[in-house]
Amino acid sequence: MRLAINGYGRIGRCFLRALYESPLGGRFRVAAINEPSSLESVVHLSRFDTTHGVFPGSVERGDKCLRIDGQSIPVSHARTPEGIDWKALDVDLLIECSGRYKGRADFERFLAAGCPRLLLSQPGHSAHDVDLTVVYGFNHHGLDAAQRIVSNGSCTTNAVVPILDLLQRTFGVTHAFLTTLHSVMNDQPLIDGYHHADLRHTRAAMQSMIPVGTGLAQAVERLLPQLADRVQAKALRVPVLNVSAIDLVVSLGRDASARQVNALLASAARARPGLLAYSDAPHASVDFNHNPHSATVDGSQTRNCGPRLVNLLVWFDNEWGFASRMLDLAEFWRHRLQQDR
Repeated sequence: MRLAINGYGRIGRCFLRALYESPLGGRFRVAAINEPSSLESVVHLSRFDTTHGVFPGSVERGDKCLRIDGQSIPVSHARTPEGIDWKALDVDLLIECSGRYKGRADFERFLAAGCPRLLLSQPGHSAHDVDLTVVYGFNHHGLDAAQRIVSNGSCTTNAVVPILDLLQRTFGVTHAFLTTLHSVMNDQPLIDGYHHADLRHTRAAMQSMIPVGTGLAQAVERLLPQLADRVQAKALRVPVLNVSAIDLVVSLGRDASARQVNALLASAARARPGLLAYSDAPHASVDFNHNPHSATVDGSQTRNCGPRLVNLLVWFDNEWGFASRMLDLAEFWRHRLQQDR
């Protein structure tokens, strides 16, 4: 399958690196990268990464291309979907990681420019903006060869939706409140500045814990409609480069002890290797840097407050885990297309 990456930021670079670190890599060919920044920056940031370390293979600059382990990947610098002749590149799937495009009309600009299908690293504004929103390991079997615009959801939905689904099917969920403790992102300044309409976003990222808006509750309800009007969420940006957590408070439909909840989640982790993990070791967030799981349940932090109120702590690498699920989903889509032929 021939892939292209549009937007070579944190997730775009992690996706490419995951492709080369994964045994799935041999099933794909990266036909192009489109990134408005300079080729020098593309090469340098592919080779050296503060969060994930030095690239494990060789990274070199070629003639208008990035060379990885001797393979040339053409690099372009277009700023619009129409700036690239995707059809001429013979691309099977575009990995859209720029985050600049939110609505269906924008996504369809890529289709009109010659992309046969898109895998998005962000959710659309609404369910109607995409053909399917996927949390791999939860609903990926709903993907079929006819769909053209598919979202990989968000790092937080990938982390929490399978856990909420499991609790709902086992104990019932009356209400859930989610607090995301998210590492800093590149929409925040290093020092106070005027660059954002949200005044909290004008504050220095590494000096404060900063409340920000989140659509997590709506995203959860989109994927778990049986929990409609029963989920609420808030988010804090915390001054670390990577790895995030969700503090999850759930009111269950029947009595369940912390031990029973942990036993359920530990069993689910054994049944879903590579997707969900469970640990009761005394962790700090850095332990999960470059961790490919969608989520790790920290059993040492599970608490009861009464017979039906349970509190969980869920860790996840918001970059590497999410990029790994994009790769899993690309492989599943490749398999579906192969079946259709």
